[in-house]
Amino acid sequence: MTAAANTGAGQAEAEAAKLLRDLQDISYLEIGLIAALAWLIIYASRKALPFLAERGPSQTRLYLLGAVPMVRLIAIIAAILWILPLVFNITMQNFLVIAGAASVAIGFAFKDYVSSLIAGVVAIFERPYRSGDWVKIGDDYGEIRQMGLRGMTIQTPDDNAVVVPHSRLWTENISNSNDGAQTLQCVADFYLASSHDSAQIRDGLNDIALTSPYLDYSRPVVVVLSEQPWGTHYKIRAYPFDMRDQFLFISDMTVRGKRLLAALGVQSAFVSPAVERQ
Repeated sequence: MTAAANTGAGQAEAEAAKLLRDLQDISYLEIGLIAALAWLIIYASRKALPFLAERGPSQTRLYLLGAVPMVRLIAIIAAILWILPLVFNITMQNFLVIAGAASVAIGFAFKDYVSSLIAGVVAIFERPYRSGDWVKIGDDYGEIRQMGLRGMTIQTPDDNAVVVPHSRLWTENISNSNDGAQTLQCVADFYLASSHDSAQIRDGLNDIALTSPYLDYSRPVVVVLSEQPWGTHYKIRAYPFDMRDQFLFISDMTVRGKRLLAALGVQSAFVSPAVERQ
């Protein structure tokens, strides 16, 4: 039994030795150059593509921002595939041994990290969101400024950078306001007492949106209203020319809408905070 065990151990060591090339045969300089080239491509794409996106035509902005994670993924995969044959004796048998050992180690030690990486790859190809999109994940709403393989960075309206792991894709609903489009819908809310001329108010609020300097005239303007026990809820639904102006657009419609309502003598309704959040 002891001899058999020693023989088995010897065979295992021999198989393990076959996986790695001799240390003197490994070209460390070539590996370093490959890693440096991949880093340079990733760094250049992170700097150049957003720079061009902010200064180029608005129609190409989202395409350039969306190309950043794709370039990063391609550069990393290419570097790994280039380096592996320099370090390992790649045969089908050795590949299966390496893949099996790596999957077990990664599965136990980096489960959450790998879950985020897999979700990041899924997000790059399925594109539920992309750089330049305005998304709401949980309580965080803002523009995706950077897409990494593990997570994304969201710039909120309060100028906070929030890093969100892609693994939340598995567990939470993600609201995408523009979904790759060049603009998104903005809503200005008005809560009025019931005693007023609804047709006059609807037409007046429609004119408020049509005369806004932020309006995208190629998209429709809609004023909807619903009767509630406390009064009437009006919504102006319209699209800004540049989605980065969405808060300025909403503020402009709100300020001029309130001025119109005050001139018409319409009273605002009292709405509790719980109702207002609905």
